[in-house]
Amino acid sequence: MTSEEENALYRLGAVRKWQSEGPHLTFECDGTARLRLTVLTPGLVRVRVAPNGVFPPSSSWAVPVADETFGPPPFQITETDHTVTAQTGVLTLKVQRATSHLTILDRTGQILGDDAEGATWAENGQVSWSKRIPTNEHYYGFGERTGLLDKLGRHYSNWPVDKASHGPATNEMYQAIPFFLALRPGENSGYGLFFNNSYRTGFDMGYSKPGHYFFWAAGGFLDYYFIYGPTPAQIMEGYTSLTGRMKLPPRWALGYQQCRYSYTSEEQVREVVREFRSRNLPADVIVLDIDYMQGYRVFTWDKTQFPDPARLIGELAEEGFKVVTIVDPGVKYEPGDYPVYEAGLKADVFIRNPQPEDDTKPYLTGWVWPGECVFPDFARAEVRQWWGDQHNPLLEAGVAGIWNDMNEPALFAEGWKPLDFPLGTLVGDPAEGGTWAELHNLYALTENQATEAALRAVRPQARPFILSRAGFAGIQRWAAVWTGDNISTWEHLEMSIPMLCNLSLSGVAFCGTDIGGFIGNADGELFTRWMQMGVLYPFSRGHSAQGSERHEPYIFGPEVEGICRRYLELRYRLLPYLYTLFEEASRTGSPILRPLLFNFPDDPALTQLHDQFMLGEALLAAPVYAPGRQYRYVYLPAGVWYDFWTAKPLPAGQQHLLAPTPLDTMPLYVRGGTILPLGPVLQHTGQHDPAAPLTLAIFPDANGQASTLFYEDAGEGFAYERGELRRTAFDCLQVDNNPALWWVLANSKGEYATGRTRFVLKFPADYRVEEATLISEKRSLEVSEDGREVTVPVSDEMKACAVELKLVKTAIA
Repeated sequence: MTSEEENALYRLGAVRKWQSEGPHLTFECDGTARLRLTVLTPGLVRVRVAPNGVFPPSSSWAVPVADETFGPPPFQITETDHTVTAQTGVLTLKVQRATSHLTILDRTGQILGDDAEGATWAENGQVSWSKRIPTNEHYYGFGERTGLLDKLGRHYSNWPVDKASHGPATNEMYQAIPFFLALRPGENSGYGLFFNNSYRTGFDMGYSKPGHYFFWAAGGFLDYYFIYGPTPAQIMEGYTSLTGRMKLPPRWALGYQQCRYSYTSEEQVREVVREFRSRNLPADVIVLDIDYMQGYRVFTWDKTQFPDPARLIGELAEEGFKVVTIVDPGVKYEPGDYPVYEAGLKADVFIRNPQPEDDTKPYLTGWVWPGECVFPDFARAEVRQWWGDQHNPLLEAGVAGIWNDMNEPALFAEGWKPLDFPLGTLVGDPAEGGTWAELHNLYALTENQATEAALRAVRPQARPFILSRAGFAGIQRWAAVWTGDNISTWEHLEMSIPMLCNLSLSGVAFCGTDIGGFIGNADGELFTRWMQMGVLYPFSRGHSAQGSERHEPYIFGPEVEGICRRYLELRYRLLPYLYTLFEEASRTGSPILRPLLFNFPDDPALTQLHDQFMLGEALLAAPVYAPGRQYRYVYLPAGVWYDFWTAKPLPAGQQHLLAPTPLDTMPLYVRGGTILPLGPVLQHTGQHDPAAPLTLAIFPDANGQASTLFYEDAGEGFAYERGELRRTAFDCLQVDNNPALWWVLANSKGEYATGRTRFVLKFPADYRVEEATLISEKRSLEVSEDGREVTVPVSDEMKACAVELKLVKTAIA
């Protein structure tokens, strides 16, 4: 171990000896320091430094799986006088003997990671690692971040804070996720890096020193995972194999959710529900903000404004509305008068004050909505159990989901200045000696873990829905996320696209922003444009702040209401496709909403394209994010594309186009080669009928082919985990390259019975079906008058179905 006296930095120094044991390759360096490489899979490597030579346990809050879970993959070791090299078959890991610097290469010899100054640490506990930035490398992810899509040249720290009115240059936000993807378009090169450290951490991506990036932590260990792709999908699958994946939510959580700070009485709630239903505005959820509580005391109801919550919730259920309630972590400090506080005091669950004023007040307090509050120590298992039990009054009244807010945690002082607890405050298991410096970043993560356990305990047959404002790496295991208190401005509408794309690329697939903006007043045009985009957010919720104008769609007049209705209906028609994307995300970690570069990583034009996004593989949205725009430029990657609204193909080879954007239109395109499953218009997901006909909108690619894998289950409960699900592969192809002869094949597997008796094939505007035959029965099928739709009867759950079609290509205007 070497020291630099001028700044008290230490480095690994030279390798004195090394050894290989199972998946570990450990290097003993100068002094007591050790470097350890752990090969978990051929493309997944853990890299750690122990300055004192002792490595901590292998799992953590963010990575719940131990190294041994992966099993040791084979790798070969070679050495020279200058290097020790391990080859996994996918990666080459080369350690320099003189410096202990690590270089990581792919199987072609291309350098992926190359230490510059390497690992360093200081007497004050700060640790860092420095690497070189290759030419043409771009960076994405980093959790919840404002500004543009590409984070090259930016720097960030990770420490959840209450950041209302954030802007493009804001650094710390509500979510702290120390993970990024590195991509080099056109080079088939990509990797991810997850810094497994829960202290305040940071990334400097060429901001301080061009050509170098480094990541650092205020304490703890140097411990990172290198996740090879090369594609973004492979990187995300590897990252979420470590930190976990979103659990499949109930279908109703995919519906539109309506919120305001606050609907302050039962009558206001009923009024909003009446308006939505009478105006045929689809929605599934109404959300109650803090004013449903008695004096903002958590786990209470205002007995005057909400005298009979169970009755209210039951009546709303009859209208197809679920109720989600906000929960804040601050428990009002109210000795003798507040049962939740008294129960917590008895159970000793609150964070203790390291320097109490006297014996009567042993806990840290902070000011939030109810006044002076104490805060549960969620890092202790018994506290998580206690907190979960406090949800019973809400759940017994019929509350369907929980919204965990203010859980950075947010603390107020005079002038509403955010505060924090002393970093040396002891939290967590006393035997482990954790401090607030180490566990602040984990506060919301552990709160949501407790909430999820509570919902599962009370309703073991229902899938939990939890929404969280704050979080750390792995938050996707417990909760959906929204981007916090945004503003009703065009800038925030535009900014939501790269924010959600990078949040999605940080493992958080179930995410959204407040439609219309939370702070301030949207006008009709801004709200319309936001709704057009917002119905494609994975988490789709309208929300507005106290003191602002109301933001329900019908507030803005008939024109805006009509456009919003059309787009809300679009979301519900897309539910078969959306639900399939959610299941894929829960299984593979793939984002639902994603930047175009995720699907087209080799297109250099996409490295910084921030104002368009993909919904899965099939849909490309180009929202309007400035007032008065009647047109906008759209970039389409190579391939065949169709206008979603007209089903017309776009001119071949055209990558830039000027799209018309009257107020009622957001440009939306379908990728050629897609079969898009569509359902009927619903007012809420409770109207979902698994036996209803399924529409398959077919958009062939240049070779006359299209396909999809469509997922179904009950939409609630956990029978799908026991195999009660259905996956249907639909394929459309030309027969023997004959442009006039096509087959559509369906092959379905699984135990979930839908009872569906027919589906409908729908073709683009430039195709006409002249004849359709169900091959197995040799009988003709019904074709619509315009020749674009074919109704196909099915039996035995489409386990084997083949349709032969005679198609003609037609000229279109």
